[in-house]
This record gives sequence, C-alpha cells and structure tokens, in this order.
Amino acid sequence: MTEQKVLEALGNVQEPDLGKDIVTLNMVKDIRIDGRHVSFTVVLTTPACPLKDHIKNACINAVKLLVDKEAQVTVNFTANTTSHRQDPHTVLPKVRNIIAVVSGKGGVGKSTVAANLALAFAKDGAKVGLMDADIYGPSVPIMFGVRGERPMMIPGKGDKGMIVPIEKYGIKLMSIGLLVDDKNAVVWRGPMASSAIRQFVTDVHWDELDYLVVDMPPGTGDIHLTLLQTVPVTGIVVVTTPQEVALADAKKAIAMFGQSQIKVPIIGLVENMSYFVAPGAGNDMHNRHYIFGKQGGKKLAEEYEIPFLGEIPLVQTIREGGDSGVPAMVGDDELSKNAFLSFAGVAARNISKRNADVSPDKIPA
Repeated sequence: MTEQKVLEALGNVQEPDLGKDIVTLNMVKDIRIDGRHVSFTVVLTTPACPLKDHIKNACINAVKLLVDKEAQVTVNFTANTTSHRQDPHTVLPKVRNIIAVVSGKGGVGKSTVAANLALAFAKDGAKVGLMDADIYGPSVPIMFGVRGERPMMIPGKGDKGMIVPIEKYGIKLMSIGLLVDDKNAVVWRGPMASSAIRQFVTDVHWDELDYLVVDMPPGTGDIHLTLLQTVPVTGIVVVTTPQEVALADAKKAIAMFGQSQIKVPIIGLVENMSYFVAPGAGNDMHNRHYIFGKQGGKKLAEEYEIPFLGEIPLVQTIREGGDSGVPAMVGDDELSKNAFLSFAGVAARNISKRNADVSPDKIPA
C-alpha cells in the first residue's frame, strides 16, 4: 500500500455538491501508512457539512476495493470554511460568510430560526456570530438568556472604542437590546436605525467568523437596504409559514432580494410552524397535524425556483426554550433539534455551492 495508490483510489470519491473528486479538489491531507493501516484527513468546505458520514464511507470503500480489502482505514475530518467575498474586506474583514435571515412579515418565527441556525452552524466547530438587526423589536437577549447584560468595550483604531459581543452557547451575540434598557421603546426614525446597523458592522469586534447570521427586521425597508449597501452579504434565508397570508409576504422578500436591482443570492426558503406534533407523540407522519396548511413553503420555493431548506415543526419546547433563554438547539427535544440540524445542513451545503460558483440546483431537505 502506497500513498500514490491511496490517492488514486480516493480520486474516485466525489464531493456530492461540487461535482468533482476530493483529490482534484485538494481535500485530502496527511496520508499516513503503517502496514495495512492507513489514515488521512479530509478537509471539508464547512464544519456544518451534513455529508461527513457519506464521504467517510465512500473513502473507506474506495481504499478497500481498489487498494487492499484488508486495509484498516481511519478517516479524519477538518474544515476550511469557504468564502466568495470579492470586496476589499474593509468591513468585517475576518468574516467569511454573512447570512441574512429575512421574512416578509412578523410573527413567522424568524428570530427563532436565525438563533437556531447560528447554533446549528456552531455545533460542529464553526465560529459563528449572531447580529440582531431588529432595532425596534430585539429578541436575542431574551432568547439567549442575556437580558440585562452589557457588552465590554476595548480600544480600537485611533480614539475609537470597539464593542465586544457577548458570548453564549459558543456563539457571539450583539443586539440593541444589550445596549438599552428593555423597558424603554426605541423610538428612532429610519436614518437613526440605519446608523445603528452600520455601527453593529463597523464598531463591533466580531473578529474571525465562519458565519455571521443576521436576524433582520420583518418586512422590507431602510435597515435591509443599509445592510446590503454596507456589508457583502453572502446570501439570504427566507422564513415563512404555510398559510397564504405569510406566503404572500414572503414573495415580497424574494422579489426584493432576488429579482430587484439588489440581486442578493437566495440560499433558500425554510418553512416554520409546518406541522404540530403533540408532546411525546413522536414524529411519525400520522402524528403530524398541519394546522396552518401543508407544504405552502415548498410550493412557493418551487414556484420561484429557489432551494427549499426544510420544515420546522410547531413544537411547544421551541417556544418555551426561546422564552427561557435556552434555544431548541441547546435543549433536550430531539424532534426540534433534528429539524434545525437538517435545515442548517442544507443551508451550509447551498452556501458552499454558491462559494464554489456551482449552479444552485435545488437540494432536497
């Protein structure tokens, strides 16, 4: 068994999303051979890759089939998160991907989706930040149990100080709710709100991140335009619920970002509150109750030819976790946790494909 033979065998293992083999993509590192034992490292395009097991099994099978059927194969994984930034990196210079989570209307669970997407990205080691850009209705402090906490300041360039995000559950957090008393209403005109968003970009020490998830305000307005004009957004995730009134407003968000002069890539659409499952009932199809309609989000994604990222169930523990500062991804309910992990995995795959300039064909959730 030689390194060359191992590489030739692994040249038959395809990276499913990028359409090339892992050797051509330079994803194989540190091949070590000791008798019949061979180990090597596969460098993934994101720590949140949901295809690790698929790639691992394909590598083992290739070596056993094409090199030595008695080989003992150890596949290690690391990740080098890809980026497609082509700007001068004057803003957020160490952030590889900026993901804006949007909705056409309020009340569809956008903040819940954004929070758990960030946590799901971070689960396997990605460096993640969550920016609460909803100036008038910030929810991150409550959802992460940091209400009343205040971020520190550190020296910046010149006399300008930098705000240090609060860290919780392994991700960095920033929200207007961490800077003002939550009993006071933020009564600002559009330009003031937009100025605050610019400060969240330029005056916050985000440092190195694989993903910065931005929880946008509902609708389409000044803050959305400010962010898109200030930050090189990698793409957006559209959140909707199945009922017609939410779908109608989701179309506006899709039109604003994907079909107007703004032209921001749409990573995909996720349907929240897709179906109700009674506590302890299990996730079998006959236990799902489609209270708000069925597959409205999936049909909308097909209509606009954008990827469908998955369905998030209507589960009591998701609401309870958000209220108590323990989001679903760090809670104990496996149904909701698995739904967010599946959604985040598909989103991560789509981001990697965008970064590699691969045609964003729809990927099943």
